[in-house]
Amino acid sequence: MPHVLLVDDEPSQRQALRRVLEARDYKVAEASGVHEAETRHNLSEFDLIVTELKLPGANGSELIPLASPVPVIVMTNYASLRSAVDSMKAGAVDYLAKPCSDDDLLAVVAAALSNPDRSNPGHQATPGPERAFFQGECPMLKRLDLQTVKVARTDSTVLIQGETGTGKELTARRVHALSRRSSRPLVAVNCAAIPESLIESELFGYEKGAFTGATSNRMGLIEAADGGTLFLDEIGELPQPAQSRLLRFIQEGEIRRIGAVTSKTVDVRLICATHRDLSQLASQNQFRQDLFYRINVLSLTIPPLRDRQGDIAGMAQWFAQKLADKLGCRFRPLSPEALQIAVQHPWTGNVRELEHAVERGVVMADGECIEPEDMGLSTDNSSPELQLSVVALSNRPSGQVNSGPDMAPADGELSLEDYFMRFVLEHQDSMSETELAQKLGISRKCLWERRQRFDLPRSQTGKRRRS
Repeated sequence: MPHVLLVDDEPSQRQALRRVLEARDYKVAEASGVHEAETRHNLSEFDLIVTELKLPGANGSELIPLASPVPVIVMTNYASLRSAVDSMKAGAVDYLAKPCSDDDLLAVVAAALSNPDRSNPGHQATPGPERAFFQGECPMLKRLDLQTVKVARTDSTVLIQGETGTGKELTARRVHALSRRSSRPLVAVNCAAIPESLIESELFGYEKGAFTGATSNRMGLIEAADGGTLFLDEIGELPQPAQSRLLRFIQEGEIRRIGAVTSKTVDVRLICATHRDLSQLASQNQFRQDLFYRINVLSLTIPPLRDRQGDIAGMAQWFAQKLADKLGCRFRPLSPEALQIAVQHPWTGNVRELEHAVERGVVMADGECIEPEDMGLSTDNSSPELQLSVVALSNRPSGQVNSGPDMAPADGELSLEDYFMRFVLEHQDSMSETELAQKLGISRKCLWERRQRFDLPRSQTGKRRRS
């Protein structure tokens, strides 16, 4: 039975928290402040400490070094971005703003207790993108957070579904971080970003001499994840031959390198993600039904950012702080006008598009705050990343892009989306995907994502080059 210490100077708050935790069979002790907690209790005997931040005398965050390596969750009525960041940097495993629901409390407590790497100094010492993503008010998100904690406790295969950019990889990383495998590797693979001719050798590895160019033995990504977690992003794009080999791996727990005569047993937890309807693809024989049933054991569905409108402002400010630290820039909050426009923006690229817009704002801002124009939100609703790509494309020297006169926007009437779609449609028969991406100044993965967003399938009759 986990033993939890509650530290709060308000008896009513401690009693309310005690009732919630004891109802879930936690053993609970109390203290009214840091001094009482330290003198009346042996802090090392607890599995978890939940403390109010603002306490008489010593601040609640002072319990973090005193109790180490026991994890500490900080709660406060004085919720702010700065206090959250400071507490997490000090080593708190999580942060909750009061008042919080019973479900919120239980989810965070369960996550802290299920982390087997608590003794690692500095573990989760900074607020990760997973926590920023999950700390929202959207009911669908709260339900997803609770489901994620439950799923993480098992070794069952997980299927994560959601639109491009909604946070499928962040969710997968959170499942891994809360699992018993958190100290082992998480190997992430984007199935759409690897050419069909290479996907099997990348996943399963190969033996020397298996094919032309195989000059030495090579471990596959599944084997590299042995003991940990394999995350297959956009599994709906996996070619049929690779689907068959993956099915055998799931069924038998064995892999065989290309060209090998013997199989090897591996212990890997599988997490898959897709933005497509796999059941529909299976019914159309575009995805193996037996594989779909094998990976659809535990399912998590991520809401798009447009359904989380109330979370956009807080998430944008968090990104601003995180990116300022990462890029070595001065921290500037988003201005009220920027926040208002951000909340109203459609964000078709979801969380990823929001992060990229804030990153541009962090770099471009000159004033005291990040303004809409710094984020590229003042002119239209297109992705700031797309704006930058097309501007870079249009600024290249003539002859660097094989575009005819009809490719140039006429009198500025051609939208950025139309420009991108026309370029791809006119050149995809003569260029590989890699060449298209290079000409547009974007990554191959980004090109694929935009094809999905604008419903531009790859040409079936055009030139198929190895890229």
